[in-house]
Amino acid sequence: MKRALALALAATSLGLSACAEPALALEEPVNAPVPKRIANEGAGLKTAIFAGGCFWGVEGVFSHVKGVKSAVSGFHGGSAGTARYNTIIAGGTNHAEAVKITYDPYVVRYDELLRIFFSVVADPTLKNRQGPDVGTHYRSALVPLNAEQEAVAKAYLRQMGRSGVWKRPIVTKVEKHRKFYTAEGYHQDFMAKNPRHGYIVRWDAPKVKALRAMFPSDYRAKFLRDGR
Repeated sequence: MKRALALALAATSLGLSACAEPALALEEPVNAPVPKRIANEGAGLKTAIFAGGCFWGVEGVFSHVKGVKSAVSGFHGGSAGTARYNTIIAGGTNHAEAVKITYDPYVVRYDELLRIFFSVVADPTLKNRQGPDVGTHYRSALVPLNAEQEAVAKAYLRQMGRSGVWKRPIVTKVEKHRKFYTAEGYHQDFMAKNPRHGYIVRWDAPKVKALRAMFPSDYRAKFLRDGR
């Protein structure tokens, strides 16, 4: 993430367009299909984990979705001893940058969160990368926390693969839930705290704009800060 930002800022300082560098190609929103398998989750708040590249953007988008009560950036897939930002970005930890979402399924269901995720957040055809960020810690993955979420996630990935929306194979995986480790405090609410940060302006703010344009009934203008 930091390396990609440095490259983007360097290009800007030279008066060049960052999209001139192939590794920094613009991400485009996709009209992901309406899920056929509707989540039947019942009453009460639910929690799920999404990994889709840099967690700043994943958290930023979900913090603008109605019905989301909390969006926490962190690490999933590895051990406690390696659950630190400077360690996971070096690679080899099994962690993915991930976001733990708590939501009210009476306002936004899990299947609807999946559609938003693959429409404006993550490209499911990219393996071990998203946007400018490369490495297994930037993989896209779904981490369901109950049997219903798992069934819905697997059904939607199959549907996506048959939809024809994406020209390349779907490589996003459903991963078994392991302990989620909350990231350092400066990563939380990063988009809201740093709206002029070069990475946010270049990569993540457009995702929120796409959310507002494509899912107006799900969009919440106010950024949900620290689960409040």
